[in-house]
Amino acid sequence: MTAFLLSFLIFLPLLAAVLILFLPNRLESLSKHITIGISLVNLLICIFLFYSFDKTITGYQFLEEASWINLDLGKLGVININYILGVDGISLPMVLLGGIVFMAAAVASTSIAKRPKAYFAFFLLLTSSVYGCFIALDFFLFFLFFEFMLLPMYFLIGIWGGERREYAAMKFIIYTLVGSVFVLIVMLAMGLSVTNPELSATLGKNAFTFDFRLLSDPYNYVSGSVLDANSGTHWFGWPVKSVLFILLLVGFGIKLPVVPFHTWLPDAHVEAPTAISVVLAGILLKVGGYAFLRIGMGFFPQEALDMAYIIAILGVLSIIYGAFNALAQDDLKKLIAYSSVSHMGFVFLGFAAFNEEGINGGIYQMFSHGILSSMLFLIVGVIYDRTHNRLIQNYRGLASKMPLFTGVVILAFFGSLGLPGISGFIGEFFSLLGAFKTSALSKWIPSLAVLGIVLSAVYLLWTLQRMFFGEFWVNRKMEEKMTDLNTKEVVLLFSLGFLAILFGIYPNLLLSISTGAVDAFLNK
Repeated sequence: MTAFLLSFLIFLPLLAAVLILFLPNRLESLSKHITIGISLVNLLICIFLFYSFDKTITGYQFLEEASWINLDLGKLGVININYILGVDGISLPMVLLGGIVFMAAAVASTSIAKRPKAYFAFFLLLTSSVYGCFIALDFFLFFLFFEFMLLPMYFLIGIWGGERREYAAMKFIIYTLVGSVFVLIVMLAMGLSVTNPELSATLGKNAFTFDFRLLSDPYNYVSGSVLDANSGTHWFGWPVKSVLFILLLVGFGIKLPVVPFHTWLPDAHVEAPTAISVVLAGILLKVGGYAFLRIGMGFFPQEALDMAYIIAILGVLSIIYGAFNALAQDDLKKLIAYSSVSHMGFVFLGFAAFNEEGINGGIYQMFSHGILSSMLFLIVGVIYDRTHNRLIQNYRGLASKMPLFTGVVILAFFGSLGLPGISGFIGEFFSLLGAFKTSALSKWIPSLAVLGIVLSAVYLLWTLQRMFFGEFWVNRKMEEKMTDLNTKEVVLLFSLGFLAILFGIYPNLLLSISTGAVDAFLNK
């Protein structure tokens, strides 16, 4: 039964989406129950995978493999594409994070009243494609999921978003499609340069492959192909491998997102409904970070090391630029969106260090940010659901009227600014430690990144002081609506808060999973 658990993560939501589409309209309220049920099953599978994972094995586990496409090109060889799924210590934390975030977002979506059947069908399609990105071990299969997630997210923002939803959805899809084209170019170049040696020997001709396990081995490059070290192929005056790495840097950098490829994110967040903002910040952005590590740095390690300064500078630029923009925002949701840009910068900074501390820090930062940003966007949703107003200056002294809510906000804000004992501290600490320790970077780069932590403390504490403390005051029309958390909000926010503290005081829960895979990644 465990042999098919990874396939279940992909196909259960897909089948549920089809089932919802065929529900009679009189039963459309069932769509939210089906979505919550499927999300719960997937979360339980993720937890089972997490605790069944053998930490002594650094390679892929729970492998599923089946032949899918064999395209005969005559004398040129065979294109071999397989259905391969698996997880290691790098992807498993992201899979678990996906289970947590989609469960929270499914519960947060229960208030959706406009065309619920279509909404929950798109939600489940998005679920399926995001899981696929984290567990696919064939580049072609990964790219299908990577592209497929754009469609449901486009409609979820464009139909159920705010006043400028169409603009935000269009901007999102244009940016991410451009990134996808760059990734497609790399995939084709690699797929036509790397062969499966065993299958090639069996067939007596080149069997080109997209298998992740073979793409990272230079010995599998076909002599004379564009990626062959002896071919001397240059594009635009640069070695072809350097060009391909830059394409991945931009392609996955858009998805993460890093400055200057980030401008789609604030608009998408501001216009998206609360639950979709949770998915966007909680798990979708992590696809960019994960793919950059797995594919960009995994397949082009020397080029990544050569460009460590560029990666680190992009990270630091994101940290400081995102923090300054957050400081200038009046809209609470836009403030949280820019803080996401800032916190994702630590991921690139950690990866650029090219050591165990830095890469572990980047992975931990993605996991922690997924939990804390989900909390933050749910917090914005609590305010917006009551008043349909997110402007910070319209609120003061909320702590006296909403004590439970204030407690959760304090936890989420302090976690985001990196207070020890909450998960946000671990990711930023290890990213900075790796960056200070490495010889690949000058010490002034992580020194500048520390400024981002100071700025995040300023904009979060300033917002906390303005909205929650002092004498209670809100716009007179909104006063009677300022009630404390209801049961659903308590369950959601307290559960995420518990996880933020759990992974903050016991980081080895995650580090014991990722460290072996990171060591293997660095030493291959």
